[in-house]
Amino acid sequence: MAVRFFPSGFRWGTATAAHQVEGNNWANDWWAWEHAPATVCLEPSGDACDHYHRYPEDIAMLADLGFNSYRFSVEWSRIEPEDGEFSRASLDHYRRMAACCHENGIDAVISLHHFTSPRWFASAGGWVADDAPALFTRFVENVAGHLGDLATRWCTFNEPNVVATLGHLAGRFPPGLRDSGMRHKANEMFVAAHRAAVPVLKAASSAPVGLTLAMRQMWPVDAEGEERSAHYLAGLEDPYLEAARDDDYIGVQTYSRERVGADGVLPPEEGVETTIMGYEFWPESLEHTIRRAWAETNHTPILVTENGIAATDDTRSRASTTASTCGATRTGVCSTTSSGPLGTRPRSVSLPSIE
Repeated sequence: MAVRFFPSGFRWGTATAAHQVEGNNWANDWWAWEHAPATVCLEPSGDACDHYHRYPEDIAMLADLGFNSYRFSVEWSRIEPEDGEFSRASLDHYRRMAACCHENGIDAVISLHHFTSPRWFASAGGWVADDAPALFTRFVENVAGHLGDLATRWCTFNEPNVVATLGHLAGRFPPGLRDSGMRHKANEMFVAAHRAAVPVLKAASSAPVGLTLAMRQMWPVDAEGEERSAHYLAGLEDPYLEAARDDDYIGVQTYSRERVGADGVLPPEEGVETTIMGYEFWPESLEHTIRRAWAETNHTPILVTENGIAATDDTRSRASTTASTCGATRTGVCSTTSSGPLGTRPRSVSLPSIE
């Protein structure tokens, strides 16, 4: 097996979502969703792992483990708990977090939205309201003005396609809708909000700006599956890949493939290993989704911002990481890093090889 080396300055990162780790984010739509009588959540987030108070030791542990990049989200409902009312204390908290990253030699990659929205925003129509992009941009202006000098990289949205689809078509995320028209409207509002936020961030900071996208390798099993796969991607990924064409980067996030046939999405193939989450062990999907993102964005630089498997056996985690990173190096994505001075556009010297 050929030995592959990662270039000097390669970013090894990890990521969290504020609501999943901070604890007691009671002012957002997910807290309400967790506590609703018919919730699909197994348990409320509660105190989570108290990252809100324990972040100094958590970030120090990241450095000890060899990470040099940390993507964390700022919780909109803490910063703007009521419409137009901004918390200086919360902004200062996230400023301390970003500073702590730098003190530990870690890039501060700041996500401005990771699934959760304030309750007041959700009550006013959320991501299908016409003023959603303007309200989000106002929030971004306040965050960028307070943290702009400390951000290594900005992520406007983490997986907006998941919020649009699971929240407005599948009914599994708040607001729990099952309406294709509402999913389409949510896609439009997320894209508009992203495009409005980018110049605001660039005016306040020299850090690169992009978004991250949940992607899956579609695996048609027949001709009808080919058509269905194209239809799924048209609503799930394509609007955001198009929106990212002028961005500094796009974050690819993938975990497995999706088998598709005449009747829609199929269960895991018999004989293929599955993870404890129930999806197929398929690390090859990373290479495929990198190549698709590269082609569909017309060569926007790529970062792999999420990948891996859920496993209790660490040997399977290592096998997944080995296979997926080998695939990534074949595409040249390892050359897309933030290894230059703060704020430089990520560059790729070998990405053309993936065409």
